[in-house]
Amino acid sequence: MEFRHLGRSGLMVSEISYGNWITHGSQVEEEAAVSCVRAALDSGVTTFDTADVYAGTRAEEVLGRALANERREGLEIFTKVFFPTGPGRNDRGLSRKHIMESIDGSLRRLGTDYVDLYQAHRYDYHTPLEETMTAFADVVRAGKAHYIGVSEWKASQLREAHELARELRIPLVSNQPQYSMLWRVIEAEVVPTSTELGIGQIVFSPMAQGVLTGKYLPGQPPPAGSRATDEKSGAGFIARLLTDDVLTRVQRLKPLAEQAGLSLGQLAIAWVLQNPNVSSAIIGASRPEQVRDNVKAAGVKLDAELIKAIDEITDPVTERDPARTESPAERP
Repeated sequence: MEFRHLGRSGLMVSEISYGNWITHGSQVEEEAAVSCVRAALDSGVTTFDTADVYAGTRAEEVLGRALANERREGLEIFTKVFFPTGPGRNDRGLSRKHIMESIDGSLRRLGTDYVDLYQAHRYDYHTPLEETMTAFADVVRAGKAHYIGVSEWKASQLREAHELARELRIPLVSNQPQYSMLWRVIEAEVVPTSTELGIGQIVFSPMAQGVLTGKYLPGQPPPAGSRATDEKSGAGFIARLLTDDVLTRVQRLKPLAEQAGLSLGQLAIAWVLQNPNVSSAIIGASRPEQVRDNVKAAGVKLDAELIKAIDEITDPVTERDPARTESPAERP
């Protein structure tokens, strides 16, 4: 495993981090979830990402139990706040009330006294940013989080939050966006701004929800048991990618992966790690062998000719519009 600084901070994270968005507490049983975490640890992964909303708070509980016997100082545990965790009007968003209550709930479920990174899961248009950042500052000063991050924020939002963080003297060090060969919306604005401000990217869906593994074939129905067939595990996210044009181009990437001595999934993860502003790529898994396979992308260097060949294949179906970085206009 290779390690990188998280943004311009002193915190080191594993190039491959393990996330449990659609698995722990919902898609797989706890025994399988624990096996995946064990495989990640055995492979050198030290960085684990979750959120209070995943599986209705159950994902944090499962991850907490899976990591319970590990040396806490040897781990980087991340979680997030924004989406609903209860039926009330204040059980969501980035108000001071919700942040202060949510951090305590997350720590209790994770079985830890602090998280290494506490992230705003989306931008909240209905709470003054100063209120949000002041609450985050109090979380940091209470010792409940070491660093602050965000997820899927626009460049302008990052810049405004960074200025407040400097005034409050708290470390805003990361953004967690979607990023893959097929989804490059952060490159035009978010990455240059983040590089300037010292913010690193912790990217999710580097394999485009599994499309870049090559298991979905043009003209054929999705494999039984895959994410595309499970409405509870992100089928809506993957549907836009299941066109014959996209899937045909993904199949054309196979010879390039073989040329690099990689599987298609490993190539996809290694590709996002070529971006110097990316601190870590999040993988998820329902089986331990998936973890062991994916972590082989750590430390891989792709040459310029290979990257150019990938671009020539994927460019016509790649999304690059920076406006696609979005947060809900209304609180969910």
